[in-house]
Amino acid sequence: MGTHADLLKRRQAVMPSWLSLYYDEPIEIEYGKDRHVFDAEGTSYLDFFGGILTTMTGHAVPEVTAAITEQAGKILHSSTLYLNRPMIELAERVAELSGLDDPRVFFTSSGTEANDTALLLATGFRSSNQVLALRNAYHGRSFSSIAITGNSGWAPTSLSPVQTYYVHGSRRRGTPFADLSDTAFIDACVSDLEDVLSQVKDNVACFIAEPIQGVGGFAMPPDGLFAEFKKVLDRHGILWISDEVQTGWGRTGEHYWGWQAHGQDGAKPDMITFAKGLGNGLSIGGVVARAEIMDSVAANSISTFGGSPITTAGALANLRYALEHDLQGNAKRVGALLRQRLDEAAARFPVVGEVRGKGLMLGVELVDGQGNPSAAAASQVLEHTKAHGVLIGKGGLHGNVLRIAPPLSLTEDEAEHGAAVLAAAFAAVAS
Repeated sequence: MGTHADLLKRRQAVMPSWLSLYYDEPIEIEYGKDRHVFDAEGTSYLDFFGGILTTMTGHAVPEVTAAITEQAGKILHSSTLYLNRPMIELAERVAELSGLDDPRVFFTSSGTEANDTALLLATGFRSSNQVLALRNAYHGRSFSSIAITGNSGWAPTSLSPVQTYYVHGSRRRGTPFADLSDTAFIDACVSDLEDVLSQVKDNVACFIAEPIQGVGGFAMPPDGLFAEFKKVLDRHGILWISDEVQTGWGRTGEHYWGWQAHGQDGAKPDMITFAKGLGNGLSIGGVVARAEIMDSVAANSISTFGGSPITTAGALANLRYALEHDLQGNAKRVGALLRQRLDEAAARFPVVGEVRGKGLMLGVELVDGQGNPSAAAASQVLEHTKAHGVLIGKGGLHGNVLRIAPPLSLTEDEAEHGAAVLAAAFAAVAS
């Protein structure tokens, strides 16, 4: 029995059956370097998914590894009950980069926990458990974040601590809004928001949205939609939470945060949640919010693991590396090349229904001969690219969208290679 097969059998004996695995023959990733990973059987892969958009700068980046090693030789843990220099220094940098007015930062251990915290802050600040969320949304796997998830495939229970109202604002393909222009779509979504609010009693706490939906298959609104939403939200005193767990830190290329594509007329969120890329694999997330919101908690609170010395030291080094090497600029430049190659492939192969996204956050929606979502085609492409040394992800409401999100340090040659493997996979599926 091979190494991977043996490990799979052991996993099945001790771990939940609902814990998803990719591939007919799952692989163990043993180590990585730059944009490549290597499995336990010695096979090399170009990493086009980054551990779910988490490996931001690359694998085994020396500057990041050195910072983690140095801190590990000092102290791993102390909790928020003590002053923590790396945590404070990282908070200062995140606050500066946030673009928010009078920001305060709270660190967590994950994006799920970050969104959970933001909901706690918003509902307490507004004295309301009513929340607006986008259809097709995903915000985590905690009890409260599942309650605002607009994708039934990721919501195992209908029980909820909040009352959620879903509005249109991202997914167009397969909806009555499919043929609308950007301007008409924005107008329709704003009208929908107004209509929903006209039917809601009392006050609504917040509106939470991903600028580009991650698990939702990189569905995205037209630029400026949330600025129009903000005008409506402000009339009702409703807070705007931008879930930047996947879009933050320059991944979209054109902006540092996804919300900035909607920052017309000074519109900005009241809170930003973040995670994934900041830690480059370390377990870190957090919330940055206006001080009056962050400081409104009227109870004792600490965090045992949020902002630990080792995670914040590593994250700070990772953030510095990304800024010093202008990885946002690289995401814009190399992402444009990759998008061009995917668009060219889409024109050749009818199995590609749509290419979308920004920077190095690109989605490819696959369809069958009748133009319907094809999860089978997505699974076939995943197997083909794996067999030819490229790892990608998938998602979407119907499980038919390829998610392409390599480290932001991706080179042009690597983009060309990955695109060629993907085009060959499209050809194989279409044949």
